Amino acid sequence: MSNQEIHVIGGVDTHKDVHVAAVVDDRGKILGTAPFDTTIRGCRALLRWMRSFGELERVGVEGTGAYGAGLARHLSDEGVEVLEVNRPNRQMRRLRGKSDTVDAEAAARAALNGEASVIPKDRSHQVESIRVLRVAFCSARESKTRVALQIRDLILTAPFELREALDPLSTVRRVDRCARFRPGDPSDPIEATRLALRALARRHLDLSREQTELGEHLDRLTAQVNPALRAAKGVGPDVAGILLVAAGDNAARLTSESAFAAMCGVSPIEASSGKTVRHRLNRSGNRQANHALWRITMVRMTTDEETKIYTARRLAEGKTKREVVRCLKRHIAREVFWLLANPVFEAAGPTLRATRTRVGISLQTVSDDLQVWPTKVSRIERGLDHDSAFIERYRAWLSEHIAA
Repeated sequence: MSNQEIHVIGGVDTHKDVHVAAVVDDRGKILGTAPFDTTIRGCRALLRWMRSFGELERVGVEGTGAYGAGLARHLSDEGVEVLEVNRPNRQMRRLRGKSDTVDAEAAARAALNGEASVIPKDRSHQVESIRVLRVAFCSARESKTRVALQIRDLILTAPFELREALDPLSTVRRVDRCARFRPGDPSDPIEATRLALRALARRHLDLSREQTELGEHLDRLTAQVNPALRAAKGVGPDVAGILLVAAGDNAARLTSESAFAAMCGVSPIEASSGKTVRHRLNRSGNRQANHALWRITMVRMTTDEETKIYTARRLAEGKTKREVVRCLKRHIAREVFWLLANPVFEAAGPTLRATRTRVGISLQTVSDDLQVWPTKVSRIERGLDHDSAFIERYRAWLSEHIAA
């Protein structure tokens, strides 16, 4: 039988300097193992080596979001199906031992038997740009907070002249004033404190400019990648960036909204015992995505009338606030999944506004009849928010008034 008639599956245990690869046939027999450098030449050599055993069907790769990111990208560009492989569980490691070769063989067999079925994130489009920009943005934001706290602490222990002048000020005014200090001889504790405060204040200003610049780029990119998600209530550039990065450039890899909810850690888990029948919050999954859904929930619980009504009803039924938040996060995960799968929406708001003004209906009339705040109607008409259910109600209401 020729090599071209043999179907093989690969597995790779990835590391910083060396990738260890293994190849098995369609019955699980090991055909070979070999190490390769983590350079582009090494990735090409690894692919040639795997294909030398037969027709390569797919490759299971460990760490596609870390050490294996470059290899996974190269294999995908070459038309090879790549599957993300979790590390072997501890029980198997105790039974079989631990080595790079053993892990590579386990990755190949996981890709063969279907245990590895997750498609890794695509890292070659705009969502990858959002991810790397968010790394710098979050670093600048966190560093700026630490610098502000250091300025506060220095003022707290500063001599009375500085403390009385700076302690009552807000952070912005305090930074502005400290940045304009002209300290003298640093051998004097007062002048040394002024010098330290000036250095920290100027660093704070630099970090603020950096955060603003990166935030503008993230605002533009998230709006370009998924305008429907950005238009959802409670979703700003930061929350949208977190959710887009969690889904990846190839959001279609998320097969269902329940899978997305599980990935975000908001799928309900049974916590029943005896006569108590309840579910608890899932504490696994992508915690940043979970936090993004929580932020959307908090915004809607305080600003959205429909969410307030839902919250009051569930509390009256005996639910705790934590359980209501869990339910809301699950509903929002379903909405976000739909928005990730349908990133472009029809801007129906301006059309509805033009129709309303043409027939002479006031914004207050729409608000009263549809029982929503005028602000919501206005934001929908201006394209700032997107609510498919409300738009359909609004369109039907307008049609009835025009026909009448």
